[in-house]
Amino acid sequence: MSQQGPLIVVASEERQPFAASLSGLNIFPVIETDWTEISDAVERLHPAAVLVTTTDGAEAAFVSLAQQIAAIQPYVPLVVTTSAMPYTDNAMPFMSPDHHRLGARLSAALRVRTLHTTVLRRRASDPALRVREPDTDPIQDATVLLIGRGGTYPALSVAFGEQLGVVGALSIEAAAKHLNARDLDGIVIGDGFTPRVVDAFLTVLAEDTRFRNLPVAITSGDLAATYDLPNLEAISGEPARIANLFLPLVRQHAFEARLYRTLKSLDAGGLLDPRTGLLTIDAFHRELATAILQTQSQGGTLSIARFSLGQKLERPLFDAARILSRLMRRMDFGALEADGSILVVFTDTDLRNAHMIARRLSSVMKHTAHSAKRELRIDPHVVLAASQPNDSAKSLLARLKDEARAAS
Repeated sequence: MSQQGPLIVVASEERQPFAASLSGLNIFPVIETDWTEISDAVERLHPAAVLVTTTDGAEAAFVSLAQQIAAIQPYVPLVVTTSAMPYTDNAMPFMSPDHHRLGARLSAALRVRTLHTTVLRRRASDPALRVREPDTDPIQDATVLLIGRGGTYPALSVAFGEQLGVVGALSIEAAAKHLNARDLDGIVIGDGFTPRVVDAFLTVLAEDTRFRNLPVAITSGDLAATYDLPNLEAISGEPARIANLFLPLVRQHAFEARLYRTLKSLDAGGLLDPRTGLLTIDAFHRELATAILQTQSQGGTLSIARFSLGQKLERPLFDAARILSRLMRRMDFGALEADGSILVVFTDTDLRNAHMIARRLSSVMKHTAHSAKRELRIDPHVVLAASQPNDSAKSLLARLKDEARAAS
């Protein structure tokens, strides 16, 4: 993979053979340095990635390096091959002795860098196109799938749930349903499964291109086989330690997903919201007005649904909106309103069929989206209305709000 900038390796003398072996990966030039020169090297050489092989005696320098790299655009991956390090948001662990897997890890991270470069270039080439790119921590959009049924499951749920969204599964079969129903940013496999079951699950993940780059953490047992999963890590210890080490990989994936949504928004002329994948409010109202005119001129039908989630916090609202954007039919469109409700327009659909579609969407959200409080589930309240011959977008939305008030 061709990339601008070298790979900078920070290594102590006793780790030089490890650093030298990276030259055979044929990814990019490898430049070795030490902690006394790393800051200047990053500033001068504009690396494509930075690899740290030791933080012994350099904890403060490491934190400073992580902060320096986090401020660079486009994205620069920071990979650390030792778990004995201060926890930072962007320091991704790599604890396998297999250097070929390190090459795969770096290649996967560099694809995120390339995607970020593309987004920056597209935005710079058309400054008149205003796309509201989120400036929040990508971890706020992230959701991990926690699989397990052993004693560590509750503690892992708490450790991860304090920082991001968690979808729980007590069996591999339940996990497979979640994988197919929604977008995830990582998988944590706890105890309670035999090595054969874990092996079969990892093999399926590696064979499916949708899941191959997902971060996966194995929290008990060793990896007895090699899998084509570049972001697979075996992380043991206390749940808090597992979460701290794994979150940078999850953050990278959430950032990648955000970049894809931003690119889609750019492709759509700024009409899509990068946080939800749905239309922006202004674009939604224009699209609704056009759809009503077409329906009236062509003699069709149109229905609209309002999903009220009973939530005020952004994380579950954006999470539910992204689930809907993934599940909606291509002919339909929707938007997240300022009051936290989600509007979805079902084109060429009468009220009876719209009820059926809305029930299915509501059921998926209920079983896959979670509120900020882990003991509560999202339970959408749905109200529908159908367009009338003399309707405008304003009158249809007003009638939908009247229906919602009457139902509450």
